Amino acid sequence: MSDLVSIITPYFNSSKFIDECVNSVLLQSYCNWELLIVDDCSGDNSKEFLLKIDKKDERIKVIFLDHNIGAANARNVAILNAKGKYIAFLDSDDSWDSQKLDKQISFMIKNEIAFSYTSYQSISENGLDIIGVIKAPFKMTYKNYLKNTIIGCLTVVIDKEKVGDFEMPSIRSSHDMALWLLIMKRGFDAYGLNENLANYRVVSTSNTSDKLDAAKDVWRVYRQFEKLSFFYSIWCFLNYAFNAVTKRI
Repeated sequence: MSDLVSIITPYFNSSKFIDECVNSVLLQSYCNWELLIVDDCSGDNSKEFLLKIDKKDERIKVIFLDHNIGAANARNVAILNAKGKYIAFLDSDDSWDSQKLDKQISFMIKNEIAFSYTSYQSISENGLDIIGVIKAPFKMTYKNYLKNTIIGCLTVVIDKEKVGDFEMPSIRSSHDMALWLLIMKRGFDAYGLNENLANYRVVSTSNTSDKLDAAKDVWRVYRQFEKLSFFYSIWCFLNYAFNAVTKRI
């Protein structure tokens, strides 16, 4: 019997894309999973829509919040309710290849890995165009990752039995970065499966101000969470910025 995978999906006003996201989970060749969708007090017609999705499969569980708490805390609600040995992450506007869990869990078991990720592709909002492919390096250590935040959240699978309990730090963006660093500091390097197994959707709500806020949160991770010196933070940030641009070319 395969081990249970708990899939963590925060949701906010994503009715346009959630069907594609959920269907990519339903089509997984790896069948022992639960999908935990946390609706972060959406303002559209999401409740009625999500109640229909909840009935699609008994492995799908929708949790409705009564006030907005942000993506990081919505993920934490799902993590607290997760029953699986493995924790996987998939945002409501993204999707997976049907072999994603099968290949990744096999990769982790074969190599005794606690923390893994894969290559993925960026797609246009309508899903028709591939913007670029982000290739997964074989291994990321704590020091590597400070300078190159290449791990895509939608590709990560963590063996919770090995790494112990965890939660996302409560910041706007880069909470996944802060979590990966926390796990790496526990002695678990991240290992990449260089197969393109996920689709990251680039939506029109992404703008320059969002990118500036994200950059500020990366700096905050360096200084407030990791307690890096000012000058080492600058060195890491310059490398982060260079790698962020390079991986999108």
